[in-house]
Amino acid sequence: MADLFDPRRTALVLIDLIDRIVDQPLQPRPGREVVATAESLATAFREHGAPVVLVRVERPNVAEQPPGSGLVAGLLQDGDVEIVKRTIGGFQGTGLDDRLRERNVETLVFAGIATNLGVESTARAALDHGYRLIFVEDAMTAFTAEEHQAAVELDFPRLGTVIAAADLGFTG
Repeated sequence: MADLFDPRRTALVLIDLIDRIVDQPLQPRPGREVVATAESLATAFREHGAPVVLVRVERPNVAEQPPGSGLVAGLLQDGDVEIVKRTIGGFQGTGLDDRLRERNVETLVFAGIATNLGVESTARAALDHGYRLIFVEDAMTAFTAEEHQAAVELDFPRLGTVIAAADLGFTG
């Protein structure tokens, strides 16, 4: 872990782990499998004093959000940062950069749904903000396996480092 990143300057960023997205038919793995891996990652990050950021989408310009728009039960813990976005990515108009800078974060570890949409859009903006990026491949999924693979094999290696959850070195 020490070779990969410094936990004191790293945040786990979980994208769109809300029931109405998690319960969609997703590939290459089901949303609930991604949630289980994300929960394990979040526990490990918290144990190492690293921030956990949960970004969730809300539809703009509607009086009421659709059912299942809240974070999956149990994901958000005391001390975590919750960010509500109204665009594909998590930086636009959310204060995410400010919240990360307050915590002296330099590296972001990404997981969530959908690999090629919310995760990739947030990651591209993060790179523009100067963060170092790590992508946990087995803690992501998309609407098709092809979309997931394209992001993981073509795009993410150009933006940062792609790893498996076990490669973080402090997950159980």
